Amino acid sequence: MNLFEGPRRELRRIFHDGRAMFATLSEGELLLGDGRRLDPETTSHLPPVDPRLIVCIHMNYESRRLEFGLPMGTEPSYFLKPPTTVLGHGGVVRRPTGCELLNFEGEIAAVVGRPMRNVPVAEAWEYLAGFAPANDVGLHDYRETDAGSMFRVKGHDGFCPIGPGVVAGVDIRDQVLRTYRNGVVVQEGPVSEMLNGIDYLLADISRHVTLQPGDIVLTGTPAGSRPMAPGDVMEVEVTGIGRLRHTVAEAPAPAADVGFQPVASQMSKTVAFGGDFKALETGPGR
Repeated sequence: MNLFEGPRRELRRIFHDGRAMFATLSEGELLLGDGRRLDPETTSHLPPVDPRLIVCIHMNYESRRLEFGLPMGTEPSYFLKPPTTVLGHGGVVRRPTGCELLNFEGEIAAVVGRPMRNVPVAEAWEYLAGFAPANDVGLHDYRETDAGSMFRVKGHDGFCPIGPGVVAGVDIRDQVLRTYRNGVVVQEGPVSEMLNGIDYLLADISRHVTLQPGDIVLTGTPAGSRPMAPGDVMEVEVTGIGRLRHTVAEAPAPAADVGFQPVASQMSKTVAFGGDFKALETGPGR
C-alpha cells in the first residue's frame, strides 16, 4: 500500500503486563494482537521504534533560516544522535543541574521501513514505514565544544522524544508542525516550508550510508526553538499524525568532574534564543 494512501494506520509500542508489545490505534483505543483494548491515556508508551541510526539535519525550515539571518544554503548538512536518546510518549526529559539552556526543537521524524541505499528521490517515499512527531532536544550549555558534532549538545540519554506511534496513510507534504510549551504554541511551520524535501534528504543520506528499518531521520525545526525549564509540559503536534507529550525535570550533574564543563556563554545564549537579544536580558526562566 502506498505510504500516503488511506486509511490512516498507526502502530505504537507499549509496556503492558510486564513486557513490551505492539498495538494499533483503533477508534481511539489501543488494540492488542489478542483483541484486548486499552486506554491510550493510561497506557505506558515506549519509543515506537528502536533505531540503529538517528540522522538529523542542521537547518531545514525557511523561518529558521530567516530567524538567524543566514544566507540560502546549497546542500543540507547532518549530525547524528545516539540511539540511547530515544524516549517514549509521556516520558521525562532531564536537565542536568548547573545547566540552563535546554532547548526544544519540534520536528517530524521520518521512520525507515526497509533498507535504503542509493535510493533516488523519486522512489524515496516507498522505503518509509511512516512518520512521528519528535523533539530534537539540545543542551546549548555545551555549545562551545565538539567542533559542530553536537555530541554533548544533542546526545544525552532521552534527548529524542518520539511518538506516540508511527503513522502511515497520511500525506505528510500537506501537514503542519506545531510545538506547545505549557499549552501555548511556540513553533509552527508547514512541511511546504522545508528548504529540502523529506524525499530529497532520504536520497541524499542513502548515497553515503545504508538506512535500515527503524532508523530515524529528523527533518528540521521551524523558528522559535527556545529553552525549556523543569516543570514544563512540552508537546509536538504534526497534523494528521499525532501529538507527542513529555515533561521536563531536573537531574543531578554528571558525577565525574572531567571534560568540558557547561557554560551559558553569550554565544550559547544567542543560539538558544534564536538571536533574540531582548530575551537574553531576562534569561530562560526557572
